[in-house]
Amino acid sequence: MVISGTGLYTPQESVSNAELVACFNQYVDRFNEENSQAIAAGELEALSHSSEEFILKASGIESRYVMNKSGVLDPAKMRPSIAERSDEEQSIQCEIAVAAAKEALAQANKTADDIDAVIVACSNMQRAYPAMAIEVQDALGIKGFGFDMNVACSSATFGLQTAKDAVLAGSARAVLVLNPEICSGHLAWEDRDCHFIFGDVCTAMIVERLETSKSPENWEIMGSRLQTQFSNNIRNNFGFLNRCDESGIGARDKLFRQNGRKVFKEVVPMVAEMIVSHLSDESVETSQLKRMWLHQANLSMNLLISKKVLGRDATAEEAPVILNEYANTSSAGSVIAFHKHRHDFAPGEVGVICSFGAGYSAGSVIVKRC
Repeated sequence: MVISGTGLYTPQESVSNAELVACFNQYVDRFNEENSQAIAAGELEALSHSSEEFILKASGIESRYVMNKSGVLDPAKMRPSIAERSDEEQSIQCEIAVAAAKEALAQANKTADDIDAVIVACSNMQRAYPAMAIEVQDALGIKGFGFDMNVACSSATFGLQTAKDAVLAGSARAVLVLNPEICSGHLAWEDRDCHFIFGDVCTAMIVERLETSKSPENWEIMGSRLQTQFSNNIRNNFGFLNRCDESGIGARDKLFRQNGRKVFKEVVPMVAEMIVSHLSDESVETSQLKRMWLHQANLSMNLLISKKVLGRDATAEEAPVILNEYANTSSAGSVIAFHKHRHDFAPGEVGVICSFGAGYSAGSVIVKRC
């Protein structure tokens, strides 16, 4: 079982920390001025400015790509401006998924006729139905079947195992896994604690048997491991039932929110232990591990996880970082790292793709260059 190709769609527009902070601080000044009487009376708490130094120290993020920059940087709006499209037009998530899929297909030397299934695995779907995967399937001219799945930031690794299982069971010759993340749409840009976290992107992977592969670069999936544990520390309550209680419409809990300190404290040991035990079960020594393509949410988390796995600080080559440029792209982060930082591997060298996030959910996929 191999990953025979990957693809990446990166939006054309990028927002720097400096631009983001300037917009956020304008919003804060306006809010505090408009609510000055309530703040003075102690009825409302004044908002505080953000800063580039704060963002970099808290996350390691320097910039992020977004589908729309003007809306995000409008202090009176602070959300992307993405126009509605007719049912006859390709949806925006389908559009970016198709772009990433075409690169993965080209890399794997595959056509639509070679793919039997499409899995769209990401944190948020722009509609309830029809499934995004079926729209992408139609846009690419793929026969067979498609379905959506959501395990938040671990959707890509869960999608990889699902694809592997489908090929192994014989229900598909090859599976296209897509992670179209438009995280800018569910981020509370007005919240100082998280306004800098997310970016937009789409990644793609093709999973098949080695004997059917036409790719010059194949990655054997030595093993995959998934883990979930319920937690309220990362949550988004937006959903179709919101309209049934008007009091909740537009409330803060209908966008991304988290208790960052608890997430750090609880997720880091969970993920490190999962990787170590998974390597042991696959008879891979940590000394044999050339690279960890970790979920790109927070630089400090990645540094500590890699240190716990290796028993020492990891080098930049052993645990590459892309979040400084892309920010947190939810399920796509570890796949971006894999897509961009794997071409120096020799046959037989081993790495691990690892995701973790809301749920809690975590996924570990050990791969070997064929």
